[in-house]
Amino acid sequence: MVEDVTQLYREYGDERLPPGQRKTDRFPVLSKSGTPSWTREDWAFEVFGAVEEPLSFSYEEFRDLPSVTQRQDFHCVTGWSKFDCEFTGVPFPEIAERAGVDDDAVHVMFHAMDGYTTNLPLSECDRDAVLFVYDYDGEELPTDHGGPLRVVTPHKYAYKGAKWVDGVEFLTEPERGYWEKRGYSNTANPWNEERYS
Repeated sequence: MVEDVTQLYREYGDERLPPGQRKTDRFPVLSKSGTPSWTREDWAFEVFGAVEEPLSFSYEEFRDLPSVTQRQDFHCVTGWSKFDCEFTGVPFPEIAERAGVDDDAVHVMFHAMDGYTTNLPLSECDRDAVLFVYDYDGEELPTDHGGPLRVVTPHKYAYKGAKWVDGVEFLTEPERGYWEKRGYSNTANPWNEERYS
């Protein structure tokens, strides 16, 4: 069953397409550097920081976690949006619940294999539409789109959804990620056009 979450834009306004965006049927590939190489045998996903139970999952173990398939919209800060993407993965709250997030945790940092990081307040992550995605449109997520695992954040610009994710860190103080340190918006709300700080 596919859950449709494309209506979440109504939390922010009346228009599905955020201001300054153009709709595309393509799915362009953008990243800060090249696509990292990985193998199923060596890849692991780590959950650490302000948690009761640090976790580590192999590729197979992660894919065995409870998952959902959702239809989401995808908004890139460079000005394009792709509607009705079908993503399959593990909702953020599933991971948070398994790790037992400390009461003083307020922020999240996503870590990627290429050294990329991006941050969000815990309150902005703790929703079922924030997914750790491993399948796209019924197929394994292509490596150039972030496989084996990427985060999707349909209520934010897509730089908040790290590709090639291999860890999530729970923080007791806010920190900024790779693009946030370089002048991109820390809040990244597409309907307010929060592209740059």
